[in-house]
Amino acid sequence: MCKFKTIGIITKQYDARIQETLRVLVAHLVKHSITYLIDEQGAKQLGMDGFTNQQIAEQADLAIVMGGDGTLLHAGRFLAQFNIPILGINLGRVGFLVDVTPNDMTITVDQVLAGEYIEEKRTLLGASVYRGEELLGRYDALNDVVFHVRNEVRMIEFTTHINGTFVNTQRADGIVIATPTGSTAYALSSGGPIIHPSLDALALVPICPHTLSHRPVIINASDTIEISLCAGRNGEARISYDGQAQIDIISGDRAIISKKEYAMTLLHPTNHDYYHLLRAKLRWSVQH
Repeated sequence: MCKFKTIGIITKQYDARIQETLRVLVAHLVKHSITYLIDEQGAKQLGMDGFTNQQIAEQADLAIVMGGDGTLLHAGRFLAQFNIPILGINLGRVGFLVDVTPNDMTITVDQVLAGEYIEEKRTLLGASVYRGEELLGRYDALNDVVFHVRNEVRMIEFTTHINGTFVNTQRADGIVIATPTGSTAYALSSGGPIIHPSLDALALVPICPHTLSHRPVIINASDTIEISLCAGRNGEARISYDGQAQIDIISGDRAIISKKEYAMTLLHPTNHDYYHLLRAKLRWSVQH
């Protein structure tokens, strides 16, 4: 018996290319007598009334995200707190998270409705930024929290503590604090390792460190990280969350980063193979 009675559909913003795929999906759900809720952007393309993400979160049993990894990151950060599983349809470029092609969409949806899928939990981070005791802002991230230079080509100096213990002070273009999901994003480009999604771990990856002995460090995801921009040694810097939200900081500001108490639930087809995904997306050698 299908446990997914109401499906929310969240689409890539301002992208007319999703229209035909969206029509196919809606027709397929109607055939199965499944109630569906389309977000306002997608519904507009079909000439229908749409729903806010909040309304979708309050009513849906499953969310289907149509777009790229960025679309899923945006939806996943919000839906995770409601414990709504997500199936991603890839209409973007890379597709580490949205791993179902439009051609396979209806077959995969049928499998999911029949209870045939792989369920995977993905870690979220929360990062609060302070200036003294004043809270400047707080956001969540599925990929990474990144400290980096704001406007100039230069290094910043920052200090890292883990669980209250001093780790180091380093000069670099910045540092990436990445989840396993984010280990194949900015962290990978900065020389960090790929972390399998099943591991409860985080990567601290310096960006172009001045001292080459500063290397990526893997820590337990339950650890609390505090990074402070050294006072009197920097100008302006920025903290970015999944590249989609940001807070500007100055010397002396600090951020406290920790794992959220809930995770994002991602659904995959039954034939999902993480290593095949790496080979395909990173253009590794084919199997002989």
